Amino acid sequence: MKVLILGGTRFLGKALAEEGLKRGHDITLFNRGNNKEAFSEVEQLVGDRDGDVSQLKDRKWDAVMDTCGFAPHQINKIAAVLGDSIEHYTYISSISVYKDWIPLNLSEDYHLQSMPQDRLKDVEEGRISPYEYYGALKVLCEEEAEKHWPGRVLHIRAGQLVGPFDYTDRLPYWVQRVSEGGNIVVPGCPDRPIQLIDVMDIATWGFNMAENSKAGTYNVTGPDYELTMEELLNTCKSVTNSNAKFVWTDEQFVLDHQIQPWTEMPLWIPEQFPLDGEDKPWHMCISVKKAIENGLSFRPLEDTIHDVYQWEKGRQDSGRKAGICREKEQELLDAWFQKEKKDTL
Repeated sequence: MKVLILGGTRFLGKALAEEGLKRGHDITLFNRGNNKEAFSEVEQLVGDRDGDVSQLKDRKWDAVMDTCGFAPHQINKIAAVLGDSIEHYTYISSISVYKDWIPLNLSEDYHLQSMPQDRLKDVEEGRISPYEYYGALKVLCEEEAEKHWPGRVLHIRAGQLVGPFDYTDRLPYWVQRVSEGGNIVVPGCPDRPIQLIDVMDIATWGFNMAENSKAGTYNVTGPDYELTMEELLNTCKSVTNSNAKFVWTDEQFVLDHQIQPWTEMPLWIPEQFPLDGEDKPWHMCISVKKAIENGLSFRPLEDTIHDVYQWEKGRQDSGRKAGICREKEQELLDAWFQKEKKDTL
């Protein structure tokens, strides 16, 4: 197939481009040209979906894979140029489209986020960041894509993406921290569920679906069993041959010490999280039954952790987007051990 990837040089886009090339497809990348050394052997068109997309005019592709559509006007701008010259459109959406993650085994028909119309205009005109309404904008992007290519869009509602080149630093934080060993703060219960998906699994499945012109909306996260945080960390420990000792701390204790969930303590959402003024349980239990029935499969967790660890070894540390600093973690450990000592007296 002739495949156009919007993005294509970082993380998921990179995985998609590699998978497409491995299958012998004719790949074209469209992006802002900030990383042109990647995939120098393929055609790269330079443009900006918020600005000049003229390089896409009068071209025809069998399939488009959109990794970076954050607002509906961006989808509309691409559609205005490509029109009906494509057969299939893959849109990378997110499980953030859902209003909350409260029910166990939440499926694709669960209620979605929304946003005020006036705020949409603020996003379009650059007055606010699209990340402020990330989930709601993804909903609108899905609707916009479906409006232009009805019945030809594969909506991939992706969970937490993991793998090498993951600059969110969520899983990389844990892999690197566990590899360093010693006492490690982990909030919450060891058996709390965690979901994530290797970008290679999304790339493989996404191309399988596109090659067979399959459309529809799918939750795509993993694995296909209930993974716990303890199992994830023990896998990190085994793969990195670490002597780490996990110190499971009370969630409220961590919150009382002003540690930010998800950012300072990646992959952690407190069990009781404020929602609409109330405390309600949050779960990481998104159903992927529909995607599995359509061929989604998963690499072993050990392989994913290994790949991330190898990438971490050669990575230049220019500042991380997530993870608690060692000094602050040590202060938290000292406070926890002091609390435990008092509790036993």
